[in-house]
Amino acid sequence: MKDCLFCKIARGEVKSETVYSDELVIAFNDINPQAPVHILIVPKEHIEGVTTLEEKHKNIIGHILLVAKRLAGEKSISEDGFRVLVNSGSNAGQVVEHLHFHLLGGDRLKPI
Repeated sequence: MKDCLFCKIARGEVKSETVYSDELVIAFNDINPQAPVHILIVPKEHIEGVTTLEEKHKNIIGHILLVAKRLAGEKSISEDGFRVLVNSGSNAGQVVEHLHFHLLGGDRLKPI
């Protein structure tokens, strides 16, 4: 989508603190962190959210989780634990209508 913030970040049109990028995803520090480590992992393909996922997206979802594992190791949060979170829809707190995964850690997180 032309006007999607995360698509613009993926295309390099909007600056971000990128911590990882490959042909499928981009990962960057959240501008409003909720934990000492708060990284957004975003597919470069525009997918609005969980409810618009299709069978063809199953490989990208697996890839995103492997990237989350890698980043958790690089940020030294694997040992003590981390959270991978996806909000789906406005009532769940999804602000940008582009599928994205939150990687949170670096401190004790509240149970949910």
